[in-house]
Amino acid sequence: MRKKSEKSKVSLRDVATRAGVSTATVSRVLNKQNYISHSVKTRVEKAIKELDYSPNRVARRLRVRDGERRLLGLLVPDIQNPFYVDVIRGVEDMVFARDYAVYICNFAQNYEKEKTYLNKLQSESIDGLIVAPYHEEDKMVISLVREKFPIVCVDRGLKGVDVDLVVVDNDKGAYNAVNHLIDVGHRRIGYVGGLYSIPTSRKRRDGYVKALVDNGLDVEEDLIKFGDSKHESGMRLTAEFLDMPRPPTALFTGNNVITLGALETIHSRGLAIPTDIAIVGFDDMFWANSLNPPLTAVLQPGYEIGRQAADMLFERLEEPGREPRKIVLNTRLMVRQSCGAGMLKEAEE
Repeated sequence: MRKKSEKSKVSLRDVATRAGVSTATVSRVLNKQNYISHSVKTRVEKAIKELDYSPNRVARRLRVRDGERRLLGLLVPDIQNPFYVDVIRGVEDMVFARDYAVYICNFAQNYEKEKTYLNKLQSESIDGLIVAPYHEEDKMVISLVREKFPIVCVDRGLKGVDVDLVVVDNDKGAYNAVNHLIDVGHRRIGYVGGLYSIPTSRKRRDGYVKALVDNGLDVEEDLIKFGDSKHESGMRLTAEFLDMPRPPTALFTGNNVITLGALETIHSRGLAIPTDIAIVGFDDMFWANSLNPPLTAVLQPGYEIGRQAADMLFERLEEPGREPRKIVLNTRLMVRQSCGAGMLKEAEE
């Protein structure tokens, strides 16, 4: 028999390694969930006995009340991005209404950090997870989905597996934004995108391209730039556009953090919006009307994404065997003064 000090050092991961399964599978066995094969359950129970493992009591108190599950995980890539703050609010409100608790983790678009948080969340025996994966081939998240762990993805899907997913129509949102810039007279429009590995960045690029093609405009590769979805890359890529021999007359920026970076560079050059360069961003935030001039932006319902994701996760917990579902929410273009409506047309006349 292990001494008390030795026993306390045994982790969920130790049990998982001994049994040859994931920590998520160990959690499901401990929580007596009924979609574990007999052979796997036997291996896990044997490992628990051999290691004399005792589950985290604090986590179990949070999770169980009258036999019901009570603890969820939420993993987001950038808590500095106001869009994800809205998603968190939507999730938290739904979770609180169901008398659950939620662990919220921010992996700051860092894969190693994401892996660490996923391991820690599983060690706390969470019942389910809402996550915006690092990218669409995220091996750890895909592995959990294949093991039938209850997961809902938000904002970004996964490649090669069916998973519950809540997203917006990124292609159409981008299309509407760029089409509007074309309608008001712009013909040379730059796209400042986020990480290329993120599906949303590419889908917004696709909407940008389709708008150009549908309006009979050439798609110029030097007017498409991808960064890392952060403020600094918005600054840097905008500077690259402005330094071109023929700068674009308008920019379409891939998220609100990139937009802020772009605005900082534009203002640092002493340029006026929209007379020197127009801008439309993806993500409409509460501060958009406070900018000078007010920002034209694509509104995606972050709060509703979070609310729907939490509701879908509860459905998954109550009905583990149902087919995965995908919810696609609409965006809305909020037209303000930064797009230069009418200015170019008046100049041409």
